[in-house]
Amino acid sequence: MLTKEEVMHVADLARIEITEEELQKYQKDLKILLDEVDKIKDIDDFDDEKMFSPTDNTFDLERKNISVTNENVLLNVPKKMGNFVEAPVMINE
Repeated sequence: MLTKEEVMHVADLARIEITEEELQKYQKDLKILLDEVDKIKDIDDFDDEKMFSPTDNTFDLERKNISVTNENVLLNVPKKMGNFVEAPVMINE
């Protein structure tokens, strides 16, 4: 089980507030999650040859003669200023 300080640190990183009841629940749940993630370290034989894709379809922009312009990209951006994409601040100053 994780310590209360470790859980509070994770909550702070995630920018969430948790109650005392949630804290106790997350002590157990986060430990289970981290144990599962640690299992990745046990994989000792990684080989690119074993990687596969569920489809053989590839998309070649040059062959399809498709160009991606700034204007096309900015059409899908929720917030922009001129040619710049506005992004939320993620780090405390």
